[in-house]
Amino acid sequence: MGTHQDGFCPRYHKAVELVGRRWTGAIIRSLLAGRVRFTDIALSVPGLSDRLLSERLKELEAEDVVERLVFPETPVRIEYHLTQKGRALEKVVDAIADWAEEWIPGAELAVSH
Repeated sequence: MGTHQDGFCPRYHKAVELVGRRWTGAIIRSLLAGRVRFTDIALSVPGLSDRLLSERLKELEAEDVVERLVFPETPVRIEYHLTQKGRALEKVVDAIADWAEEWIPGAELAVSH
C-alpha cells in the first residue's frame, strides 16, 4: 500500500483529504446518479452554497474525478459527471454510507453550517 514510517501513507492521506473535504462526499454521491446540472447538485445537497459547490466541482475537476461538459446551445448548458476515476469511488461512498447508517445516531444528523 506504499506505507512510510509509522504507517503513514501519502496516497491514502491525499485520498482521505480529497473525499473528506466538507461537502465533497455529498457532491460525489449526487454525481453517482449520472450526468447532472449544477442546480440538480445544489438541490440534492441541502445547506451547500453555490459558491462552495462551484469551488468543490473545480477541485474535483482538477483531480480528474469530475468532468464538466459544455453544450453550445442557447442558453449554454453545462453538465457534470464522474470520470472513471470518480466512478471508482462508488464502493467507497457506499461503504461510508453503510458505516454511517450503523454508527451515526439520528440525533447527530442536523446539517451544520
